[in-house]
Amino acid sequence: MSSSSESESNPSTSPRRPHSHSPVPKSSPLFRDSGSGSAQESSSLSRFSSPKRSSLDEKIHPRTRRKVVRFWRRRRMKVILGVLGLVGLFFLTNWWMVSRLHDAGRGVKRSSSIVKSSLVSVQGGLKKFNKGKRPQIHSRMLALAAHALADGQNKPEPKGLWDEPVVQASVWRPCADQRKWEPSEGNNGYILVTANGGINQQRVAVCNAVVIARFLNATLVVPKFLYSSVWRDASQFGDIYQEEHFVNFLAPDIRIVKELPMELQSFDLEAIGSVVTDVDIMKESKLSFYRKNILPILLQKRVVHFVGFGNRLAFDPIPFELQRLRCRCNFHALRFIPKIQETGALLLKRMRQNARRSGPLDHYLVGPFVESTMKGNKNRSAKSSRYLALHLRFEIDMVAHSLCDFGGGEEERQELEAYREIHFPALTLLKKNTKLPSPEELRADGQCPLTPEETALMLVALGFNRKTHLFLAGSQIYGGRSRLAALTTLYPNLVTKESLLSSFEIKPFMNFSSQLAALDFIACTAADAFAITDSGSQFSSLISGYRIYYGGGRLPTIRPNKRRLASIFLKNSSIEWSMFEKRVRKAVRQTKMIHRRPISRSVYRNPRCKECMCMTG
Repeated sequence: MSSSSESESNPSTSPRRPHSHSPVPKSSPLFRDSGSGSAQESSSLSRFSSPKRSSLDEKIHPRTRRKVVRFWRRRRMKVILGVLGLVGLFFLTNWWMVSRLHDAGRGVKRSSSIVKSSLVSVQGGLKKFNKGKRPQIHSRMLALAAHALADGQNKPEPKGLWDEPVVQASVWRPCADQRKWEPSEGNNGYILVTANGGINQQRVAVCNAVVIARFLNATLVVPKFLYSSVWRDASQFGDIYQEEHFVNFLAPDIRIVKELPMELQSFDLEAIGSVVTDVDIMKESKLSFYRKNILPILLQKRVVHFVGFGNRLAFDPIPFELQRLRCRCNFHALRFIPKIQETGALLLKRMRQNARRSGPLDHYLVGPFVESTMKGNKNRSAKSSRYLALHLRFEIDMVAHSLCDFGGGEEERQELEAYREIHFPALTLLKKNTKLPSPEELRADGQCPLTPEETALMLVALGFNRKTHLFLAGSQIYGGRSRLAALTTLYPNLVTKESLLSSFEIKPFMNFSSQLAALDFIACTAADAFAITDSGSQFSSLISGYRIYYGGGRLPTIRPNKRRLASIFLKNSSIEWSMFEKRVRKAVRQTKMIHRRPISRSVYRNPRCKECMCMTG
């Protein structure tokens, strides 16, 4: 015992033994749940312990072993649970991927069914349109268009489809309301004008008459509109435009009265030689003609009456302020009456699907009724709905005057020839006595109006998807509903003013074609995008000019190059859709370029000139 005690008290005699044999505290590593490290430490301690410690070790080791066993059980359970979790995650992922593939498969089936239904509808519509007399000129391309719409229904639309080159366009701002002259006294006499044609020709005639009145220092009588057997509309100036606004807004420029003085009302103007018709004035005559030929009549008779007055004033050369007056009349002085504004606001509201927002031109088009375009359901967060307006210039007068063939066979040729004999006798005479280009040559040269089928193909190629909301201006399409079958099938969200308004709402405008055209003017001018099919249409020209003047570079107009499109359509039996799409987009993209008004071109169509608009920056 003594030797043992000495050896324990003197470390030098037994350097490899531990310093103390006091009971192991519970904080010792032997009692810690530290995994394999505890077992190694226990083994190491057993090598250094003395025989006297064996009985104590025997008491400690069973506890340690139990803890180790419990540790490994817990660890094994964690491993098993982890494996089960991984297996479950694998099956969950696998199920999700399978379901996605299944949904994709169903989407493909849905797309396929849409393609088939589109093709069936298009072919069915064309069969009704044909009835054995019209060949399906574009049936192959219409089938490809239906496929393209179905395949692209979940794809984003092409970049820039709804945009104008805003950087170049936005530098132009309206400024035709600015004046740098004193009011005209109008003491050289009175000018009467009775404008012919529809609302577009009348609008141009009115503004040209304003310029002539200022140039000749004459007083203008509020214009009148000539009743036409073609338009069959008895509307006068005050039935379409606000007379008071017209008179007051132009007061700093010219003197305007509502009627002739009493002493002149009794005159037989034709008998005294004061009536001047379009036969007496060349189209787009210069100001020098009016100074030389009209001013003497005005000074002698005190009154001149222009009858017709369609496009009888040239656009150049003309003094700066007179050109600006022209723009001031068209873009500022002619404002629709409240009845037209209110119904126009209703059209805009429904086209935008009650979205609580107004367009950039609403204020100029519908005036105080702009607020009604934003009155939607307050509890409904209506998403702003963009819409495309389309002026499909395919009425019978346009079709007949073009001398083109539209696939209707002998019956169509006889029908159009009969119409020409009544409404275009001079053209009928010219056709009989002169060798004119053939319908094929006219089409190849881009002289034929786009058909509804060709228009539909153009819109699909540009990237407008099947859900596009489409407003169709006018409703007297030659061939009726059957001719529109392809367009309405590919674009089921196509509407007209007649379909948007109730019979009660549209009744006040029935039998007044110019007032109905004013409603179309509002809906087309305010549209997010506007597509025309005939660049020579005065209606389309006035709308595109209005969009340029007030749009701030945010309202694009699609003006197809018909000659380029004709060369593409001629390959309809062989061209692949991808190439067709590429060529159509290129042909239309080139027409979106921003440029100044070319010399002698209409300021009503393109007001980007220093006389009408100012450049910022």
